Amino acid sequence: MKSTLKRTWAEIDLSALSYNYKRIREHIGDKVKFLGVVKADAYGHGAVMISEKLQSLGADYLAVSSIDEAMELRYNGITMPILILGHTPREQVDRLICFNITQAVTCEAKAIEYSEEAVKYGGTLKVHIKVDTGMSRLGYICEGDYFEHGVDGIVDACNMPGLDAEGIFTHFAVADEDGEEAEEYTQHQFKLFCDVVNAVEDKLGRKFTLRHCANTGATADLPDTYLDMVRPGLLLYGYGEFAQKLGLKPVMTMKTTISTIKIYPEGTKISYGGLYTTDKKTRIGVIPYGYADGFLRCLSNRYSVMTSDGAAMVRGRICMDMCMIDLTDKPGVGVGDEVEIFGPSNPIEKMAEIADTIPYEIVCAVSKRVHRVYLWDGKVIHSEVMLRM
Repeated sequence: MKSTLKRTWAEIDLSALSYNYKRIREHIGDKVKFLGVVKADAYGHGAVMISEKLQSLGADYLAVSSIDEAMELRYNGITMPILILGHTPREQVDRLICFNITQAVTCEAKAIEYSEEAVKYGGTLKVHIKVDTGMSRLGYICEGDYFEHGVDGIVDACNMPGLDAEGIFTHFAVADEDGEEAEEYTQHQFKLFCDVVNAVEDKLGRKFTLRHCANTGATADLPDTYLDMVRPGLLLYGYGEFAQKLGLKPVMTMKTTISTIKIYPEGTKISYGGLYTTDKKTRIGVIPYGYADGFLRCLSNRYSVMTSDGAAMVRGRICMDMCMIDLTDKPGVGVGDEVEIFGPSNPIEKMAEIADTIPYEIVCAVSKRVHRVYLWDGKVIHSEVMLRM
């Protein structure tokens, strides 16, 4: 849906996405396939537009979290392979087959359900087997004494009627962490995964088409883990230290405008709870960006946005729909002027550090009422807001 409201908006630079894709392709080499992770609405960037661009660029696979996310892409013309990383109810298996969607199989119970439903439907469900090598979340447990049992369970799943086990994968828990301990843990996970794959393939008498485990950190730093395909998530969108190391570009810039400006005397309390009190005559601007838009409330009185005259500190508590910024030393900034919340001049990594979180949380928190504006070579090619009217 289009909106004419210039309130708060996210500029999504598809040229930057294209640059990042090509740079990562260059980094991994032409023998490794590329899976673009577009779950959670492509980390808030808009899954349909991002997937369209990745499909046109020649990506090999996409990954989503649920069948609803997969169907959104199919209904909007995305024809390339899609892997669902999360749970799909057994009653939806016919739709997976009908729309050619690949499903992760994470345990014996799911394998049996999917097999039974595929046979009942009279089709074949393409699956990727998930191995739990140390994330302790989803997947066949194969650590230590569970190795043989896990391998046998995977072999059984691959041989079940109605299932086509195209791939096998695992997920690294600390590949994006620094330090020797994290490196050793990742190498342990990788070795265990390779041991499992080799054992399963020996028992099956055939090779998997796709073996994959390299997430953002591993894609950037651990070429030995690439195997058949990599799965860059946040790396693709140009945030974090690994993106900086590869010279990638941030895809999203969050902007707003100044709604009003007021002058307050010394001793005035600003916003809920009186968290901030002016210590002199203070020029306060109000911007329509609050926690309902994705501005984390923990950043109250701690974060600064970027104006044309430099950084302006947030004063007082962040409200649901707005917050206040200090413009006392910026007389040239007026009502209607643009403010960069995060972007090239105000890196999202700074916001994440202050909030004691990761850039993932910040971009995923961008709410549906924030207008998405898509750019190519600096020109607007599409815009939308997710509210229904």
